[in-house]
Amino acid sequence: MAKKLPSAYAHPYAIDSRYKKSVAYFSMEFAVDQALKTYSGGLGFLAGSHMKSAHDLRQNLIGIGILWKHGYYDQVRTTDNSMVPQFREKMYSFLKDTGIRFQITIANKPVWVASYFLDPKLFGTVPMFFLTTDTDGNDAWARQISYHLYDADAAVKVMQCMLLGIGGAKFLDELGYEPDIYHLNEAHAVSSVYYLYKKLGKVDAVKKRLVFTTHTPEEAGNEKHNIYFLNDLSFFAGVPLETARKITGFGAGETVFSHSLAALRLSHQANAVSKLHGEVSRKMWGWAEGICDITHVTNSQHKASWADAELELARSKGDLDGIEKRKKVLKSQLFRTVADQVGKLFDPNILTIVWARRFAGYKRPDLLTRDRERFDRIMRNKDFPVQFIWAGKPYPKDEGAIQTFNQLFYLSHLYPNMAVLTGYELALSKQMKEGSDLWLNTPVVTREASGTSGMTAAMNASLNFSTYDGWVCEFSRHGENSFIVPVASESNRDGEDISNMLDVLENEILPLYYERSNDWYETVLRSMNEVGNFFNADRMAAEYYEKVYK
Repeated sequence: MAKKLPSAYAHPYAIDSRYKKSVAYFSMEFAVDQALKTYSGGLGFLAGSHMKSAHDLRQNLIGIGILWKHGYYDQVRTTDNSMVPQFREKMYSFLKDTGIRFQITIANKPVWVASYFLDPKLFGTVPMFFLTTDTDGNDAWARQISYHLYDADAAVKVMQCMLLGIGGAKFLDELGYEPDIYHLNEAHAVSSVYYLYKKLGKVDAVKKRLVFTTHTPEEAGNEKHNIYFLNDLSFFAGVPLETARKITGFGAGETVFSHSLAALRLSHQANAVSKLHGEVSRKMWGWAEGICDITHVTNSQHKASWADAELELARSKGDLDGIEKRKKVLKSQLFRTVADQVGKLFDPNILTIVWARRFAGYKRPDLLTRDRERFDRIMRNKDFPVQFIWAGKPYPKDEGAIQTFNQLFYLSHLYPNMAVLTGYELALSKQMKEGSDLWLNTPVVTREASGTSGMTAAMNASLNFSTYDGWVCEFSRHGENSFIVPVASESNRDGEDISNMLDVLENEILPLYYERSNDWYETVLRSMNEVGNFFNADRMAAEYYEKVYK
């Protein structure tokens, strides 16, 4: 097979000799631009930034994803303003049909797969390819495989993983391209290992080509299925079940198939996504036999895409007045969105606190509101006023997270200085980071593998206010470049975190902002300077070549 991509899909640059090893990066989601809705949240934001930095560094890497017909979902409101998911067809005239169509076997039936190309010049990415089953020749059940990102039906979601894994690997063969490395960004595409085993014939040959990034210590994020259920869906790509068991290290009596464990056993290298997550992952999988080494490459974001140009210019000059003036302009822009969505007029002179990311239980979006009496006092403080904004998408079937979202919205009726926004996608995310003074992060410690939203907030002159988890452990120095609370005891975790965070807010953050403005902006400048290089995805993309694609 040809090593080089066909000329129609070639990289638009000469490959840097440091990054000449060819890599195909498989991801269930990519967030490269607001116009292309093939993502749900942080995993997609991370993957999109990786594709952009790989382009900027002239790396020999391509992206393989899925063209989701309905995206994740559109977050809208019902008549009483509670949240509801809306699904509608997305169409992209800027994607090019490759004309490559092929079949894979799903549930013992042939399914057609079509493929589309994203030209690197459109959004500054490496060459990217998106697969779909919504194509001629497929019945309705097969078409719907590529309809909804993370479909709620377990069988359909496994089929989606097969489309990415088996379909992605076979697409590369149909393209006439054989990369040196198959990089699985999460275990969604692990079915590719069985396709590769059938093709290459040896486990060592598969391991030589495979690397794996694990993104979560969450049980729900490390999927498991009954092995016979998977076999009935043709998950093992034609490899007999007993052979699949043997090469993946699952004994004859084991019925539970762990996707992450399979990826760890059939890769030559794996990585976690922060230093702390690396420690957690090695401990988490320490019991497992036959797994590869787990290093860490701390997640990062593409600075050129996220940092406001005027703020970045002021930062480079050390211009505190310039940062302050530009920040107020950006806050005013965000506040127009607030006014449009919820009919409230916010003041750019008031400290603005933002919580914005995927709504999930362990992220505790409502944490500071749980002490209602103290939260109310802070919200009504005339001497040190605050403005709070929340945004984020719950999983559309996560009733608990949706209820939390709605409860926050109903609570906001009590305060003219509290807003809960919908439509948290790339564009709103950027606007909220540019318009926030303080970026609030409240995960249960050790359950946030990395988190990246605070990085791009810091690039836009917003200070991080967080529990001690994920990437912040490698960045934060309390009171110097951010505000961090001590790790709470397990016996009273939420109570201690609430008390500690509200103490820091009332006793340190608010006085600093209102009484020592120059010190506030000195802290902001320090934060911007220190987040800029290490937490830029250029460093991350280079580190993958150095530590993972070896």
